[in-house]
Amino acid sequence: MPRASNNEIRLAGWYVISLRPLNQHAGVRRAATRVGARTFALSTLRLRPLDAKPALRAALACPRVIVSSPAAVRLADAQLPLSKRRGQLWFALGAGSAAALKRRGIDGVRIPAAGSDSEALLAHPDLQDVRGQAIGLLTAPGGRGLLADRLRTRGAQVHIAEVYQREALAVAPARLHALAALRGNVALFLTSREAFDPLWQALSAALRKQLLGRPCVVASDRLAALARTLGFKNVLRASDARPSNLVSTLASHVGVGRIR
Repeated sequence: MPRASNNEIRLAGWYVISLRPLNQHAGVRRAATRVGARTFALSTLRLRPLDAKPALRAALACPRVIVSSPAAVRLADAQLPLSKRRGQLWFALGAGSAAALKRRGIDGVRIPAAGSDSEALLAHPDLQDVRGQAIGLLTAPGGRGLLADRLRTRGAQVHIAEVYQREALAVAPARLHALAALRGNVALFLTSREAFDPLWQALSAALRKQLLGRPCVVASDRLAALARTLGFKNVLRASDARPSNLVSTLASHVGVGRIR
């Protein structure tokens, strides 16, 4: 029998709570399983594709194209196959989106030097002098408004293609009961405030207190500040929202005894 790696020993017996949209937990589950952890999937959102072909064509014709998430990559590509034109610059808010583009043959994607939010991408040198430039943005309604507004302030013409929509899902009482019944080592993966807020509102005072006692692995400084404001004591900052990084962040703290 093959020997377990150190990471597998570190997270054996752990549960990680994933708040990814409905049917989007596979990446977290794979990453958690590799280190011996189990996944508690709890979705408060689902993604619905939007027919955006005319807007998508316009966005993809721009000399600079920005994608807001791996879902934007996947759902845009389902409508019009993505490809990189000669001289075109592609940007992504994080390494996960850049990896999704690379799987579709688009390499050299520019990502923030640090962080994975709109402010971090706006600091990229290739997005400073954009006056008179056309920039395509593949996103969802209500997503990355700050990014589009700032680029317009800099003089860019932003062509937005809304390729999917987030829809709220009610948290079933049975799922809350199952959450309350989790015992032992449990950590929350917090990668989206939009996904977290409905869960927080649905929790009883007792269940909130229970959750606050768990480690909370976050994907941005903004989410770290939110978690600390709510009262989480063990807030762990992952480098980005990729499942492998969330899991490795938790494992590294458990491995050195900071989290038990």
